[in-house]
Amino acid sequence: MAPTFDAVVIGSGVNGLVAAAQLAKSGWSVALIEGSDRLGGFIATEERTLPGYLHDTYSSWHPLFVSGGAYAALGEDLHRHGLEYRNTDGLITGTVTDEGRVVLAHRDPAATAEMFGHSEDRTAYLALLRRFLDNADALGGILGGEPRSPRVLRHVVKLLRRERFSGTEKWLRAAVTSGRSYCRGTFRGDEPDVLWTPWLLHAGLSPDHALGGLMLPAMAATLHGFGMPVVAGGARNFVRAFEALLGELGVHISTGRSAERLLLSGGRVMGVATDGETVRARHAVLVSVTPTALYGELLPQDAPVPPAIRDEALRYRYGRAAMQLHVALSAPLRWRDARLAGVPLVHLTDGSASTAIACAEAEAGLLPRRPTLVVGQQYVLDPSRVPDGAATLWIQLQELPYKPTGDAAGELDAHGRWTKELTEGYVQRVLARTALHAPDLPEKLLAWDAVTPSDLRAHNPNAVDGDPYGGSAELDQALLWRPLPGAARHATPVPGLWHIGASTHPGPGLGAGSGHLVAQHLIRGRRRSGRR
Repeated sequence: MAPTFDAVVIGSGVNGLVAAAQLAKSGWSVALIEGSDRLGGFIATEERTLPGYLHDTYSSWHPLFVSGGAYAALGEDLHRHGLEYRNTDGLITGTVTDEGRVVLAHRDPAATAEMFGHSEDRTAYLALLRRFLDNADALGGILGGEPRSPRVLRHVVKLLRRERFSGTEKWLRAAVTSGRSYCRGTFRGDEPDVLWTPWLLHAGLSPDHALGGLMLPAMAATLHGFGMPVVAGGARNFVRAFEALLGELGVHISTGRSAERLLLSGGRVMGVATDGETVRARHAVLVSVTPTALYGELLPQDAPVPPAIRDEALRYRYGRAAMQLHVALSAPLRWRDARLAGVPLVHLTDGSASTAIACAEAEAGLLPRRPTLVVGQQYVLDPSRVPDGAATLWIQLQELPYKPTGDAAGELDAHGRWTKELTEGYVQRVLARTALHAPDLPEKLLAWDAVTPSDLRAHNPNAVDGDPYGGSAELDQALLWRPLPGAARHATPVPGLWHIGASTHPGPGLGAGSGHLVAQHLIRGRRRSGRR
């Protein structure tokens, strides 16, 4: 007979891990199924360059996790199983422009504002952070809760009571404003733009996309409040802590088994067929996949899904591709501005000006001439990742085409795919751009390794077209409309089937919002049923 559990979770990214752990902690019997040979999705640490150099292969920074509900529910258990964070009370991030100007952010908002050139900008910056924090409860409930649930109305009412209609409308205007326009309308100088608009890339946006005006203060407040935590010893220890917790809770884990199709009976989901095995679910199946995969592959054609939803899933848009570049150094870089040596994460960009151009070039199928570089220096917080006296760079490139048809600089031959030669050529462009601000890079560089958009897709089927964020996060595919206008709740049209992951609200990132939301809903539902 097929094994039967209260819930089956498909996919072991952060949302799947959180959902499985919270359900099991509440007494559910849970099976976790992962197609890869290891848990974690885009959470991994490997020696990708040289022995002794630990690189977080994909994601690395955890401010969204430590500030979210999943950490509040599971943090104590995870720390009991070995999870440790390294953080800072000093500089958290910074930007260096092409001309060498540096803008830095400190954990202390006042220290950050002091670096702005206009006194009115200092006042405006602290005021917007204070206003966000004063409304963080309501805004967090709206942005992080189930957007089409009656429960979200409580947060809307709370916001209206505090901000009145005019203040609430101001938040709505920010949500439909781009990051570039928000900064131009709020500040006289360009320091906030240069510092924070590159962070929109980490939400799958560009400086000219709507939602930027709301995301900028949210990101700034989160980083000021929670810093830039990284996992001691590498992100793999985050997954190891979850593995230990899931084992303690009796979760049945299957790796190397791909979900082939969902099993239905009487219109309700009853389980999943994997490679050579059927796993049944008494109450719920949670799937962390794209809407394209859910409605186009996993669900049978006779499932009770309106044709309009299947059509919307076919039209679901994916965003720009990304690349991870890992660099092993014999010693820390000597930046032209010495302050950057102690900054965990540095952006190389002119703010909206150059980042918007690079995004447009990538969306046109071109390799950006001046890409925005996200340069992580995790060893600043966690020296255990490198040999004594050595260093690494974690460079993320979020403005790339999956099938490059040309080069905006006219230097590289692109023929629609990421060949070894094209990858090496583009890596040299990235390293040269870094060396403009750290001229000793060439002499300290020992080895590098690149994870191309094609590699991302091969590792994780949810990274369609090399998009690590589970689909474009533009306004029409966010909030009330994520992932689909006709299926924007985590509960799908099929009874018992729940949709989680980066493609669902509240979107990509390590906050585990969807896994936490669905687990909490199911736990509350069983409690109510038990009382009845």
